[in-house]
Amino acid sequence: MKVILLGAPGAGKGTQAIKLSRELNIPHISTGDIFRENIKEGTPVGVRAKEFIDKGMLVPDEITLEIVAERLKKDDCTNGYLLDGFPRTLPQAQALAELVEIDVALNIDIDQSILKERLCGRRCCPECGGTYHVKHLTGDACPVCGAKLIIRKDDNVETVTKRLEVYNAQTAPLISYYESCGKLFNVDGNRDVEEVFKTCLDRLKE
Repeated sequence: MKVILLGAPGAGKGTQAIKLSRELNIPHISTGDIFRENIKEGTPVGVRAKEFIDKGMLVPDEITLEIVAERLKKDDCTNGYLLDGFPRTLPQAQALAELVEIDVALNIDIDQSILKERLCGRRCCPECGGTYHVKHLTGDACPVCGAKLIIRKDDNVETVTKRLEVYNAQTAPLISYYESCGKLFNVDGNRDVEEVFKTCLDRLKE
């Protein structure tokens, strides 16, 4: 099962990807996580990507395509995978179609008026990759592994606003693209996390 998760920043793609990955036993491939790992290690691609990420801009297609293509060659992708954060542009989607055939694109649709609040209150675990919101936390420790949660540099009001503008201009058209390909499945992301998860899982198990 080869799945793409679509949705604006803060729509809950990462949360759903982790849950679906565990349930379906296929890897969750987050381009954001891959880039952050490379940035942390100071690799050449990480240095190049950091310049764009820090400004709330999309990493150029050629850099993203290179790193994703290499990741999909690994053995754990044999039975499928969940792509989270890729493709983000129409050219990326078209390039991906030349490499693999995607089974379904799950679009988590959510009212953007609440996304800024979600993103600016987001806390992330640098160890296990978990994502949480301050409304549901009692401290600064990860509920899963106990590591100290962090605030991503791109989770501030100015950068979040820019990210949503970029999404609307460059990523939202992917919805129409995958709809025209007969691959799109819209999911109401305004609901509880578990309700969204059940809807996604039911679709993938059809």
